[in-house]
Amino acid sequence: MTKEIVLVTGGTGLVGHGIQSHMKKYMGKEFIFIGSKDVNLCNLEETLAYFQRIQPTYVIHLASNVGGLFKNMKYKVEMFEQNMRMTMNIFHAARLVNVKKLVSCLSTCIFPDKVEYPIQEEMLHDGPPHWSNDGYAYAKRMIDVLSSSYRTQYGCNFTCVIPCNVYGKYDNFSLEDGHVIPALIHKCYLASQNNESLKVKGSGKPLRQFIYADDLGELILWNLFEYEGSDNIILANEKEVSIGEVAEMVAGEFNVEVEYVEGEDGQYRKTVSTDLLKRLRPDFVGKDLREALKETMEWFKENYEKVRK
Repeated sequence: MTKEIVLVTGGTGLVGHGIQSHMKKYMGKEFIFIGSKDVNLCNLEETLAYFQRIQPTYVIHLASNVGGLFKNMKYKVEMFEQNMRMTMNIFHAARLVNVKKLVSCLSTCIFPDKVEYPIQEEMLHDGPPHWSNDGYAYAKRMIDVLSSSYRTQYGCNFTCVIPCNVYGKYDNFSLEDGHVIPALIHKCYLASQNNESLKVKGSGKPLRQFIYADDLGELILWNLFEYEGSDNIILANEKEVSIGEVAEMVAGEFNVEVEYVEGEDGQYRKTVSTDLLKRLRPDFVGKDLREALKETMEWFKENYEKVRK
C-alpha cells in the first residue's frame, strides 16, 4: 500500500519544526517539508508541476511572507501580493491532484482592529484590521474566503486554523523583520554581549497571547487528521501577557536591564477566545511561557551562528 503523503508548505521554519516534533505519532505517513528554496510557490507553473510530481494526500499550508510590525508597515504591497499568489497557486494545485484535506494557517493579527473582546472565530471579517498590518491581514483573510469557496464550488475539504503569536526554536530572529519574542531574544543577547540594557520600542503595555511552536504543531496535526468540521479554530493559550512582561522574562535570563524607548506600540490588544478549542480539545494544556522561553533562548544561544537573523 502506498504511503499517504503530507506536504507542508513553508515547512522549514518555526511551525514546520513544531510539526516535525510530533511526526512519530503518524509513522504510516510520509511528511515532506518544503521552503522557498525548494519551490517558488508564487509561480503557478512551478507549483503545479511540484504537486503533480509528488501527489500529496494532505497539505498543511504554512508558506507565507511574514514579519513583525515594522516589516508589515514598510512592505504592504509585497505582503499582500506574495501571500495572495501563494495561496491561489497552492489551492489550485491541491484541487487538481485531489488532495484529501488542506489546512491553512492564518493569524490572530488579521482580526478587526475595533472589535468586542474576546474575539470569536466568526468575527474575522467584521471590520478592517489594524492599519499597521492591513496588507498582510487582508491577504490572509482571503485564505478563509477561498477555502469556503473551494468547499462550496468543488467540495474540497479546505479548512483554516488561526494561531495567536507563535514563538520557539527555528524562528526568524531578525532584528528588523522578526516577531516580538525572537526579536527581543536577539536584542537581549546582543545587549548582554555589550553590557548594555535591552531597549524595547514603545511602552511595553500592549497585551498578547502566545503559543509555543511545538504545541501549535500538535494542534495542527490534530486538526488535519482528527477534526471533522470545517469551521475555523483559534489556537491560543488563554492567558494574556504584556510585551513588557515578556521583555522582563527574556532580560532576566540574560541578566540585563530593560529600557523603554520611543516607538510604535501597534495594536494594544488582540484578545481571542479559546472556548471552541477547549470544547474540542479539553485535554490541551500549552507549555508554560517562562519554561518555553527558556528552552528557546538556550537553543538560540547554542545555535547563534546558524539561526535565521
